[in-house]
Amino acid sequence: MMVFKRHGRCYQPPMDHQGTIIRPPSEANSILLQVTLGCSHNKCDFCGAYMNKRFAIKDSETIRKDLAFAATHCKNQRRLFLMDGDALIIPHNRLLSILADIRTMLPWINRIGTYASAKSLRLKSDEELQELKETGIDIVYMGLESGDDVILKAMHKNGNAQSIVEQGQRARRAGFKLNVTVINGLGGVERSMEHAQATARALSAMDPEQIGALSLMLIPGTPLHERAERGDFELPDAYGILREIRELLAGLELSRGLFLANHASNYLPMKVRLPSGKAKALAEIDAALDGERALKPEGHRRL
Repeated sequence: MMVFKRHGRCYQPPMDHQGTIIRPPSEANSILLQVTLGCSHNKCDFCGAYMNKRFAIKDSETIRKDLAFAATHCKNQRRLFLMDGDALIIPHNRLLSILADIRTMLPWINRIGTYASAKSLRLKSDEELQELKETGIDIVYMGLESGDDVILKAMHKNGNAQSIVEQGQRARRAGFKLNVTVINGLGGVERSMEHAQATARALSAMDPEQIGALSLMLIPGTPLHERAERGDFELPDAYGILREIRELLAGLELSRGLFLANHASNYLPMKVRLPSGKAKALAEIDAALDGERALKPEGHRRL
């Protein structure tokens, strides 16, 4: 088996990574352990991540082989991320078994992360969530996308804003570090401000440690791209997206946390510590809106 290394870290093609691999920016240096294929919902109109991948839970033998590879070749990495979309959907005892194998085979790992959804969190009792925290899962990444129920319904997102907020609150009570993703532009031009205001309210109610703000990029082959091609959806331009982010940030009230708009899709990369950095961030956005700060060229944006 050929082993690849990059900057002293394990580069993982020999592991059983099937199809498109998606992970949060903050997991760039983590061991990427694919325990599921695709997403258990996989019906959101804007998402093209798993269009050609049928959801499945991978077999134990394959997972253990990947852990054995990591045990030999990935000893410099201290974090591990469970993929694909919504790995928390795995039945509780099976997930505990996977976590036990990680502890046994990779004892140096000091943080395990996973994507979660309102659906997968709802299927776990409070006691089960606490057990998963105690067994090794430290951080969950959850997609709110929008706090506006009109948008969530139009995008065929699973659950309404209140159900997503409630499950995020349960994750916080269980002790997980919570990172919530939102997508600027998801309401189109028509519901841009409603999207920003409702999303700020939902995020404030969840009070996560981190917020990851992405800017919508239309992906060919998705229902939302087709709607845009027909003229049924109009994406805000760069300044429209920026005004939306300003409205969201202005309405956001966290006890403490990070607002990260530094994803490659964003026109104005930002890292804001809340609440202390809010006023400065709003001033920076105003400067950009007034043309005093350059925005990222369209051709430099990435998913």
